[in-house]
Amino acid sequence: MGRSVLSVVCTVLAVAASLVTGIVNVSLELSLPGTDELHATVPNVLGWFLGVGASIMLVWRWRWPLVVTGIAVVPPLLLVADSLAALIALAALATRFTGWWRWGAATLVFAATALAVWRDVGRFTDSSLAEAWISTDTTVAKLIGVAVTAAIYTAVPLTLGIVRYSLTEKRRLAAEEAALRDQVARREEQARIAREMHDVLGHRLSLLSLQAGALEVTAATTPDAVEAAKTVRTTARQSLDDLRQVIGVLRTTGFADRAPGGAAEPPQPTLADIPDLVTGARQAGLPVNVTILLDQASAAPAPLATAAYRILQEALTNVLRHAPGSPAEVLVRGGPGAGLSVEVFNPLPAHPVPSPGSGTGLTGVNERVSLLGGSLSAGPVDERTFALRAWLPWVAPAS
Repeated sequence: MGRSVLSVVCTVLAVAASLVTGIVNVSLELSLPGTDELHATVPNVLGWFLGVGASIMLVWRWRWPLVVTGIAVVPPLLLVADSLAALIALAALATRFTGWWRWGAATLVFAATALAVWRDVGRFTDSSLAEAWISTDTTVAKLIGVAVTAAIYTAVPLTLGIVRYSLTEKRRLAAEEAALRDQVARREEQARIAREMHDVLGHRLSLLSLQAGALEVTAATTPDAVEAAKTVRTTARQSLDDLRQVIGVLRTTGFADRAPGGAAEPPQPTLADIPDLVTGARQAGLPVNVTILLDQASAAPAPLATAAYRILQEALTNVLRHAPGSPAEVLVRGGPGAGLSVEVFNPLPAHPVPSPGSGTGLTGVNERVSLLGGSLSAGPVDERTFALRAWLPWVAPAS
């Protein structure tokens, strides 16, 4: 509200100042000897009317600065009129335009102002504009004085417009930068949520589905148990499908905004939780042989420990999905300075096993590895074996 009132006040003052200077300019011109004749009066009156029109047009200088400036320079260039309206319009134009438009308009306004100043010089030296041009007493000093005066008059609104343009651009860029930071933060949060949902819920639902399938087979003598196991397996599979759809939305859209202030994250797994992870995989029917060779495992940074756990979790889940029943060899080794490697090997199935996986598991693993500056490879190492190898840097603490 305050800015709107200030803008209206500035516009009223600009129009009033332009009208007053125009009236004063024409009045002085008509007071000179010989201007009472028709051929001298008509240009003065016409210049006054055009000057009034240009002054009123200043109301729209912010909406159409180029048009208003173009109209405002006509009276002082062609007739007896003041250039204040053109100078005021130039300030608005310089706020909106750059390059040739800005400097071309500034040149026209400078020319109009120089002619107006020259007329003022001729008026107070008792000579007309034409006489001043051809007068023998016209000196270089007078021309320089007119040019310098016009340049100063033109430079003031031009500088104000450029400064305002710079401030506006600075605010715009700051707003865009803030919006970009917010967007990046939201995407990072979405990726984190999707990763955690996939790693935690996806792994547990996969185990639940496999255990229900095994129960359905082993409980063949009890129809009720078979039906219950079938229901559990179906529900787990449907939950997996729903989970994958949610993960897909989180990864590809701006759906989930961050909570104000950031939501508290649940406790993250560490290297000490790896044995429990392996135990869960064995209970799901996956034969796992694990070797852990870690130096100072308890001192591992939290991001490193969580990433290693999630990588192994995804690898074991993939074995359960794509090669059920196949034995898996797990090797976790490393220490400060040497880095941490997670390697999982399993035999390739004789025939491809259909899986409704979303395909985002390895994407999440790759994101984790990349964020920590590590390396990842996943694929067949020969005709019989599939391997996932991940290496993460583990910086030794400063001594």
